[in-house]
Amino acid sequence: MPHHVIIDGSNLATEGRTAPSLKQLNEAIDAYRSDFPTTLITVVVDATFGHRIDPKEVAEFERAIETNAFVAPPAGAVGRGDGFILSIANKAKATVLSNDSYQEFHGEYAWLFEEGRLVGGKPVPHVGWVFVYRTPVRGPVSRRSVKEQKVVDKSPRRRSPATHLNDVPAISANAPMPVPKSAPPGAVMPAPKPVAAKTVNDLMAFLSFVEHHPVGTSVEAVVDSYSSHGAYVLIGEAHGYVPLRLMGDPAPRSARDAMTLGDVVTLVVSSFDAKRRSIDLSVLSMAPDAKPAEPKKATKKAAKADKTAKADKPAKADKPVKAAKPEVAKPEVAKPEVAKKAVAKNATAKAPAPKKSAANKALAAPVVVEVPVVKVPPAKKGAAKKVAAKPAAAKPVAKKAAAPTKVAAKPTKPAKPARA
Repeated sequence: MPHHVIIDGSNLATEGRTAPSLKQLNEAIDAYRSDFPTTLITVVVDATFGHRIDPKEVAEFERAIETNAFVAPPAGAVGRGDGFILSIANKAKATVLSNDSYQEFHGEYAWLFEEGRLVGGKPVPHVGWVFVYRTPVRGPVSRRSVKEQKVVDKSPRRRSPATHLNDVPAISANAPMPVPKSAPPGAVMPAPKPVAAKTVNDLMAFLSFVEHHPVGTSVEAVVDSYSSHGAYVLIGEAHGYVPLRLMGDPAPRSARDAMTLGDVVTLVVSSFDAKRRSIDLSVLSMAPDAKPAEPKKATKKAAKADKTAKADKPAKADKPVKAAKPEVAKPEVAKPEVAKKAVAKNATAKAPAPKKSAANKALAAPVVVEVPVVKVPPAKKGAAKKVAAKPAAAKPVAKKAAAPTKVAAKPTKPAKPARA
């Protein structure tokens, strides 16, 4: 009977790479068949192999699964793909072709350390695939697996090797796959690509919503779907999000307790995230300062109505109050007249005295002052002389009275006083 080999397809397809390659796996299988043509080969791949290869290779991989060229473990298999490979090799007493050491299974499958039960392979440049026998590498995981298996062997539930499927599996078999701490030799790791923030709304829909619905505006929204921490709603073409903390106080345990899919609810715009183009909303009870949304047309009509009302107000009838301004301005109007008088006086003082004409002489005539005659009884002659001398004393007074008339009678145009 020819020797049987179980190929760990996921391991060989990922050798020296960051993602598995169906092309590389097929090259390894063809190389092993050419070196050992009489060997039976069974290829096993894990359940996620078809999701990690190049999309161009998916169709070929599905055909290989349909024709049983490749075998995948059943859903929910204990130990995942590695446990399934070792179970087949244990039952068929076959050799395993893989570069993995299966440390978490060292306690359960001690035959891995037997000579010829584990083979490794690697592509060599300018040569091709080279296959060699190998011994599993031990480590902390291996020692823990062996220790746990000893505890299981002492358990009364342990049965004969013939009932292998009824044995209690090692605890490490259910542990997650180990994550390599460094890249394989010669591997070129691609530079990490910057992760762009996932946007929620289209640019135009988001800008239109922000323009017409500022923070605090109430909107009508349709409940679209639930999430773990809230609910998504539709406001026209825009998508909004209502977190649990804005659904009530205290917040509900689930969005299903507060909203029903397809219902139309009234919400209030809480905040915006320009980077993600997201819109957060809240219920009315969580936004006491909410302002109801008003259509633009109604706002314009209200503005026109306000203007009409202002035009009809009797406030314009109070304009007569402004007529008092001329009264306040009267002193200011009188000031120029005073200034003109002052200028006229200065001009009169500076102007040269004109020559006396006949008209000027008439104006400059002395003013006659009537002096009352006091009747004195006849007395002594000396007393009569004194009384007669009194009119002569009025001359200085007449001279003094004529002086101001001369100053006032100095016009620049002498013809005017003649007409008067």
